[in-house]
Amino acid sequence: MAGSSTRQCVALYTAEERARRDQTVWTLVQGILAPIQFLAFIISAILIARYLLSGDGAMAAHASIVVKTLLLYAIMITGSIWEKVVFGRYLFAPAFFWEDVFSMVVLALHTAYLAALLSGALDTTQLLWLALAAYFTYVVNATQFIVKLRQARLSRSDDPTGAPFAEGAAS
Repeated sequence: MAGSSTRQCVALYTAEERARRDQTVWTLVQGILAPIQFLAFIISAILIARYLLSGDGAMAAHASIVVKTLLLYAIMITGSIWEKVVFGRYLFAPAFFWEDVFSMVVLALHTAYLAALLSGALDTTQLLWLALAAYFTYVVNATQFIVKLRQARLSRSDDPTGAPFAEGAAS
């Protein structure tokens, strides 16, 4: 129909990919690491805000950022393994292409924080603002993944085969 808007739904997983996703231990690992990293993020954000507002707790803030960053590295490595098992490539599978692209920005900013911390290139306040920039990108990236997982979950009820889809996923 000319001029009508259509919704294009691209499968997030093929039946084989869904089976691999459901059978691999890496799905469970991701399911455990994601909320742990989020909890570390919340605690760290509070400690950063405390320092920026009062000048107290710089060491606690830095330690929390390092822990959050190490958790990020763990989730990125295990997520890459998960993606390899499920999609046959370590990163940038079409179903999660843009999430992976933005993950690289998140990783770069967290790594920049560590490099600046270890090199002494920035003072404490500058380091903490860099960490907040990294945390902002983390929130955007986490939102991308949550939206994608929600789309997959909602689509199960729309599709009698139970195959999740992603609207506008790269092909």
